[in-house]
Amino acid sequence: MTSSQLPRITGIDTHAHIFNRELPLAPGRRYSPEYDALAEQFLSLLDSCGLSHGVLVQPSFLGTDNSFMLAALNNYPERLRGIAVVSPGIGPSELDQLVASGVVGIRLNLVGQPLEDYSDDHWQAFFQQLAARQCSVEIQRSIDDLAQILPAILSAGVDVVVDHFGLPVGGINPKQASHKAFLDLLSNQQLWIKLSAPYRSHSSAGQVAQMLELLRSASGGVERMLWGSDWPNTQFESSTHYLEQFQRIQSLLTDPLEWEKVLIENPARLFKFATQIQSVQK
Repeated sequence: MTSSQLPRITGIDTHAHIFNRELPLAPGRRYSPEYDALAEQFLSLLDSCGLSHGVLVQPSFLGTDNSFMLAALNNYPERLRGIAVVSPGIGPSELDQLVASGVVGIRLNLVGQPLEDYSDDHWQAFFQQLAARQCSVEIQRSIDDLAQILPAILSAGVDVVVDHFGLPVGGINPKQASHKAFLDLLSNQQLWIKLSAPYRSHSSAGQVAQMLELLRSASGGVERMLWGSDWPNTQFESSTHYLEQFQRIQSLLTDPLEWEKVLIENPARLFKFATQIQSVQK
């Protein structure tokens, strides 16, 4: 497909999950879905908000079986990319197959998990493999711990995306040592922030606005920020929905130039979407 035939990029939602109830679930999971969340539903929601593209993130409760997500990437290769979950011991050929299928990153959901020494050789080899393929590492972990683990991962030369504002329960406090240490890392050009799911840190609208200001200042702007709906908002289905999350980012990013960067230019660059970008006005 030539660039002139590709769907124009009017907005990219960089965090959504798909699954159905019949899929085998990972042992030790914290959540089991009782409904289906399908790629076609997600694409319909994108269309309803005037968005063109999306990034599917493998849900933790499916473990390392990425096949359901990979099928969606195969069905909608122009519109979707994927973030997979794999073992750090994955071989180069298997990783190449994932990349060829539209996978652009690997997720480390570290919530509730013991932290490892990410400077160890096997982790460094894994991160270097990702860096060589221009794949990012996506991390979900509380802001209180991020500064402990990010330097070792970044040292491998890989881009790192921090999910959900960094999960700062109660907001970001730059006077707190662990929060300040995280903010100090944001000048690193490999480190990206996903403005998504503030409800997962139980943040109020005022706290979210303050978080964005602190993150913007520490990062030197919004050039490494992304947005994600976190659809279908697992465990919070009864308290939020897609349109509410889209309206939330609209209320936060009132500058059209910042909107274009966060919703279009930044994710198109990081997640390897074709660069046929259509300027949009909110």
